[in-house]
Amino acid sequence: MKILVIQQKMIGDVLATSIICNNLKKIYPNAQIDYLVYPFTIPVIENNTSIDNVIVFKNDYRKSKKAFYLFLKSIKKSKYDLVIDAYGKLESNLVVAFSGAKTKIGFFKSYTQFFYTKTVKEISKSSTNAGTAIENRLNLVKIIAPDFEFDNKPKITLTPSEIENGNQILIKNNISLDNKIYMIGVLGSGKNKTYPSAFMAQILDFIVEKTDGTLLFNYMENQKIEAKTIFDLCKPTTQNNIKIDIIPGNIREFLSLTCNCNALIGNEGGAVNMAKALSIPTFTIFSTWIIKEAWNSFENETNTISVHLKDFKSEYYGNKTAKEMKKQALDLYEKFTPNLIIPQLENFLKIN
Repeated sequence: MKILVIQQKMIGDVLATSIICNNLKKIYPNAQIDYLVYPFTIPVIENNTSIDNVIVFKNDYRKSKKAFYLFLKSIKKSKYDLVIDAYGKLESNLVVAFSGAKTKIGFFKSYTQFFYTKTVKEISKSSTNAGTAIENRLNLVKIIAPDFEFDNKPKITLTPSEIENGNQILIKNNISLDNKIYMIGVLGSGKNKTYPSAFMAQILDFIVEKTDGTLLFNYMENQKIEAKTIFDLCKPTTQNNIKIDIIPGNIREFLSLTCNCNALIGNEGGAVNMAKALSIPTFTIFSTWIIKEAWNSFENETNTISVHLKDFKSEYYGNKTAKEMKKQALDLYEKFTPNLIIPQLENFLKIN
């Protein structure tokens, strides 16, 4: 049996959808399971033994109709028996159509349902602490195995040498492994997903004041100016504890460093999902327009905590959609002051 799982999206989405592969391998242990993803997301699924082949959706396929058509023909030649589409956009619709699979599963949309043999309506409220992003993905598999006992937690597997590499980076930078070390998601993927610089600096000042811990910044080379701005806004005592020059060379190196930290604290995004998949404690600051219920997976009151402006100021939201709130994201951030966050953060730091 040959199965294709499709998730052409960001790192967090690819990691979340990997649970489909994990469960399919348990349901069909002898099946070949292929996973179609964008190239930059591959590091989070390396060493996943439930995935037999990673099918790369190259940038060329989006730029060239000919290249995309040749790719679709290669999918057809693969003769998949089952295709599960967790993406549900035109690109994946066409992959599903060309696959020729007997069973084709995707999310229900009135205008694309004809691409699939089975569809699933997405839920907006979670029935477990996994969150709707994960539950909706599992529902794509439950339609074919309703009585199966599902594993709902994404996992990232690091090799012993990768873990040791992260350890050695810390040692070479004179970071004591006996003290608290926190990976800081200092920047989001865009301005409307990034906690304001002055507020973030106050959060970092509080972390160092309470723990005297070492702070590592998670940012990319092209975000160095923004990261330095936050660094400069911190108190001198906090700056002494920030190792701003340690920039992971790639995603796997970021993972190797994070697995040696006590927790990840910062903006919601792929880094948070990766830390959870490594079973590292997380304290997440959600963007003011993102739907928290989708991505606050495995929330508890100890080592997995998240905060959202709506938790404190629900009157700003009403029944508005995420799309409507996105336009007000930056204005709403100004109301999401550190004094709202710090009480829960203080409890988190005591435990982690």
